[in-house]
Amino acid sequence: MHPFASYVLRSYYKATGWNEDNLFTNLTRSSDAILDFTVPKGLHLSISKSPNALFKTTYSMNAMPSLNGSVGYIFTSCDLNVKGSGDIRFKDMIERFRVYDQPRRPEGKEDEWLAGQRVDTRDYLLYGRYYLPTGRLDALYSTRLTPTLQAIVAAISTPPSATTRAQRSADPSNIMLYLQHDVGKWCSEYTWSAEDGMLGVKVLHNFGRLASDSSTSDDSDKGASVGIKRIDEEDAIEGGLKGRLSAGAEIYFSAKEKSAGVSTGIRFSTLPDATPPSFQLPSSISSPLPSPSPKNLPSPPTTITALFNPMLGHLSGAYSARISRDVALSSRFDFNVYSYESEWTMGAEWWLRRPPLESNDDEDDNSLPILPSEAKPNVEPGQVQGVVKARASTNNDVSIMWEGRVRNMLVSLGVVSDLSNRSKPIKAIGLELSYFASG
Repeated sequence: MHPFASYVLRSYYKATGWNEDNLFTNLTRSSDAILDFTVPKGLHLSISKSPNALFKTTYSMNAMPSLNGSVGYIFTSCDLNVKGSGDIRFKDMIERFRVYDQPRRPEGKEDEWLAGQRVDTRDYLLYGRYYLPTGRLDALYSTRLTPTLQAIVAAISTPPSATTRAQRSADPSNIMLYLQHDVGKWCSEYTWSAEDGMLGVKVLHNFGRLASDSSTSDDSDKGASVGIKRIDEEDAIEGGLKGRLSAGAEIYFSAKEKSAGVSTGIRFSTLPDATPPSFQLPSSISSPLPSPSPKNLPSPPTTITALFNPMLGHLSGAYSARISRDVALSSRFDFNVYSYESEWTMGAEWWLRRPPLESNDDEDDNSLPILPSEAKPNVEPGQVQGVVKARASTNNDVSIMWEGRVRNMLVSLGVVSDLSNRSKPIKAIGLELSYFASG
């Protein structure tokens, strides 16, 4: 489950029009959501508050296995529509399998003029978190320099008197700079770390058209009636998947370690996109769109990724697909060409919904069935009320986690087990409770 600070950061990106999915860093995000989910350890409590649209506070406490906590503050230059934990769309708080939309060129906000002078400023976000009792301080500053250029500064400060030498070496004080340049077709990232003098460059290229290139009309129904060919009306490739391709690479150099590295990656995602226009329209006789034939039915949402690090000899390939409305499966194979070590990981996510009033198999995630006037919004039939995630690998690790909403609180409960250890099969078990309010 996303922490409150991560939820606010994603809301900030959405409000400013920045596409965080068009990054080489997030190339394997769809499969990682199923295969690399984080199970809470011990008992974790967090409470957050949004006094207004610009300022947010968050407090967290770990009660087990040791007692510690933190206090965080977030300030943004733009108004954010941050909802409470009882009202927010549940899927917005969960890292989940998705086939992301076609990349778009970011657009800057409109110019604001007052008495003949430009008064608009750059959007930015400020975040700080203080940990007790260690005294560690985390800080982050994000700002848009231009419509296609974003800068991020992140810092970690650990007091020497509060930690041992081993703890300082594992989590040293550091400052990191990130520069991201996104033009839709291309996206590049430049990173620098002061602690080890690490300099890195990442590049991602998207093949095919941008999303803005395919939209020639504001009214989709009007476009269909005049014969404009939409993505979901294109001829399907029999016996295969139709989609788009993205490829990228990363190179980094550490001045302190006198070492360098390089890695490459490729991703294939099916078309139509995550929310095709045809799924948003009800099937009726009066619809201007022809009913798709079995031959032209859209392929199930699928993502295939492959990563290769030639210097370390690490090769990884993942296949993820949503086989039904509420079930997604993923598998990944990791192999090292030097040591011949390999690992196979399998995972699944299953969304739990309230029983609908009537069957509607073609219903999209963003639409809900019509309710009686006396029904309350927070008990809508068909609404997602939880998700169960599970993964297993050939190294005998098995993890299961349930995430859901209990009244106005978000809850995560999970367990990690090691089947090869008969004396201690349960490695970790945890419960996380999160509550935040707005206004």
